[in-house]
Amino acid sequence: MSPTLHREKGFRFFFYSNEGKEPTHIHVVKAGCEAKIWLDPVAVAENYGFSKKEIRTILEIVEENLESFLKEYEKWHGE
Repeated sequence: MSPTLHREKGFRFFFYSNEGKEPTHIHVVKAGCEAKIWLDPVAVAENYGFSKKEIRTILEIVEENLESFLKEYEKWHGE
């Protein structure tokens, strides 16, 4: 199961259910592209197809929702 946490500007922000012991992060998809974003500090971990402009938009959305993403990550992954 991949719980969707947020949708904005066509982007879907979510977690994968079982990702082991990676640092705190969130995934984002749109139109066949995907990225993994570290949450502490906010940075791009992986990018598969998003443009630089889209990445800037994604990072802005993550910063705006960081507190809720961190709370949900802790709740979901039990940290």
